[in-house]
This record gives sequence, C-alpha cells and structure tokens, in this order.
Amino acid sequence: MGFQQGLSGLNAASKTLEAIGNNVANSNTVGFKASQAQFADVFAASLTGAGSAQVGIGVKVAGVAQQFTQGNITSSNNPMDLAINGGGFFRMSTGGTITYTRNGQFQLDKDGYIINSNGARLTGYVTNSNGVLSTGAPADIVVNTAPLAPAPTTEVSALLNLDSRKTAIDSTTTPFDINDPTTYHNATSVTVYDSLGNAHVVQTFFVKTGPIAPAVTAPTWDVYGAIDGTLIQNVAPTPDGFIDTITFNSDGTIDTTATTLPFTGIEFDVTTGAVTPIGGAGTGISIDFTGTTQYGANFDVNTLTQDGFASGRLSGFNIGADGIITGRYTNGKSATLGQVVLADFKNPNGLQPLGNNMWAATSGSGQELVAGPGSGRLGVLQQSAVEDSNVDMTAELVNMITAQRVYQANAQTIKTQDQVLQTLVNLR
Repeated sequence: MGFQQGLSGLNAASKTLEAIGNNVANSNTVGFKASQAQFADVFAASLTGAGSAQVGIGVKVAGVAQQFTQGNITSSNNPMDLAINGGGFFRMSTGGTITYTRNGQFQLDKDGYIINSNGARLTGYVTNSNGVLSTGAPADIVVNTAPLAPAPTTEVSALLNLDSRKTAIDSTTTPFDINDPTTYHNATSVTVYDSLGNAHVVQTFFVKTGPIAPAVTAPTWDVYGAIDGTLIQNVAPTPDGFIDTITFNSDGTIDTTATTLPFTGIEFDVTTGAVTPIGGAGTGISIDFTGTTQYGANFDVNTLTQDGFASGRLSGFNIGADGIITGRYTNGKSATLGQVVLADFKNPNGLQPLGNNMWAATSGSGQELVAGPGSGRLGVLQQSAVEDSNVDMTAELVNMITAQRVYQANAQTIKTQDQVLQTLVNLR
C-alpha cells in the first residue's frame, strides 16, 4: 500500500499548494478571506476489526475552510468605500438574488442605487415619506436626490438682555414709529421662511414703557414687530406693529404672572403666493422671550433662532459607524436617507463561495441574521476605507516551503516502495 499512501500524500500536498497559491494570488484583493486545506487520514474497512494493528492507507481532503478573521483597514479616497470592523457581511441584491460580501468598494449608479463593481445593489433600511426608517425587511438602498421641501417658520426664540438704565418712553405722547429711532430703544432681526421657502426679515423693536409714575410702576417693555420693513397689521385700538408687553421683576427676571410666554398668534402677512400669514391663519408665528433679562448692562442678543428653512439640494452624504446614511443639503439641513445593514451567520464557513468576493447562504451556514452595524456580534462601519485581504504573506511563504517538503517526502515514499518491489523482482 506504499504506492497508494504516497500518492494520496502527493495529492494532499498538491491541494495545500493550490490553497496557498490562491491565497497569495488574492493577497491584494479587498475583502478576501484566506483558505486553508484541511485533511483527514484514511483507514480501510476491516470485517474482523483489526484494532491497533491496522495501518492507514493514506490521506484525503476533509475540506477547504476559509478563515473569516479581520483584515487590516486601509483609508481610501472614495467616500463611497466602506469597511466592516468586526463581524458581518454586506447584504447585496442582484435582481432579488441575495449574496454577501466583505468587499465594501461601492459607487452610485445613474438611478441613485449603491452598487458594487458587479452591479449588485447594497441593501438596508429605507426611509418612508416622513423620513423615518422602515426597519422591517431590508430593501435596495437608493439615495434620494430630490430637493428637501421647505418648512415655514412657526416659532422664533429669543434670549436677550434689555438695558434697565434706559429712560422709559411715554407712548401716549411719543407713539412708536418704525422710521423714528428715538421712539424705541433697541431692535433686532431674524430671517424667517414662508411655506414656499422664501426668506423674509422679521424685525422686533423694544420700547421701555415703565416705570412712569404714577400710571406705570413696574419695569415694562413693549414689543413691536415688522416683516420686510412693514409693521404687522393690528385691529384698532391696538396700534400696528404692537405684539405684547414684557413685565420684569425687581431682580431683572421676567414676571411670569404678568407676562404669558410665548407670544402666540402673531400674523406676518406675505405676498409671495405662499400661505399667508406665515404659519397659517389663526396660528401665525409664536415668539418666545423666555429667559430674557433686564439688567443694568448694554442690550445684548444671546440667542435668536427660528424653526423654518428654505428648500435645499442634496450636496453630499455621510455613512456613520451605525450605517445611518445622513444627507447634507445646501440649506444647511440634514436628513436621514437610509441605513446600511449587515448580515451574520452562525456558521460562516457554511457559506458557498461564488467568486467576485461574494458568498451565498446554504443550509450549512444557517439563516441570515440581519441588523444594523454595531448590534450584537456585528461590527461597525468605517467610511472612506476598505478591508484588506487577511492573507499573511509571511505565513503563506513558510507554508509553501513546508508543503514542498511534504511533497518531496511523499515522492520519496513512492521511490522507496519502487526500490523494494525491484528487489523482490530480482530475487530468483
């Protein structure tokens, strides 16, 4: 049986060299996982149960197992490239056929789908019409390049300090006049947006009206408003532009018993074809001065914000470590466009290699376990990076030398068996 044993050893060594050669050839293949030839000894069946005296008849290939260890992560210049740091596979779809890969070299096609070099589409969770992720079944991820719809302003928040050292103005003798700076003490402005995304400038004016003995004893400030230089139109006897009055305590804070914040239902009319007034009839805009103070210091605007925005075009997007795709728009806003998901398997070695850095699920791998990156055993994503092949060139070259020696030794076994047979033939 020496010939059979030696021949099986030659085949085993040859298989080892094939696995090593494939590993070396793919040492620069992104996402490649090295393979290892695994062997088992072979014994002839015996009807008598030869026990410990039985000699094996060689070796066979038990399997070729891929090593799903982490490869090095290298930065790239492509913002679409993704690397998985940890467990899991990208889930790809080709006409509904699902495959898996560790190669995160992606690009956008003409329809906005994220694809790899084979045209397979990256899958994940997509957003509904309200921008909320639908975390049910994964679907092909498409980057929506439609403009972001505008949102009308509904609330303005202002945090100010009004100078308590100012001298109060008697509005009965000196009524507020937007064109006369001597009839008010301070003013500020903020840009707001109507339902079409048109920008408008809302100005607020502050007039200290108390204390004026004997009629007004509390520290009070009247607030007036205008849009694009035109005072808001009030019904008499309330003067145009008047919004409300802020009353302060002696410690400089707002007297919440005499002042109800925010000021609501302020109607700023527009003539742009948008909904007028801004915010809608009967609703308007609210202005919140909560936290505003009246100290003996110069007029100061600490914060001044509003919740509306104009329409915007998609200028780019980022993919976070959790797979969330966040779009950036030209109006300074951002929105969630989707989420990349990863798939995991109880037995990754049960996956069927398909070539092109792709695998398919089998009964041996088990069902896919899909979730967002960072969940459970799944790794996290790194944008503008790729995972290198996990082939260890030093180890492969050493293994190549070992396989070569094993091949030579088995060849020597066959040569020796031949010499023994030749000796037998020569016996006469």
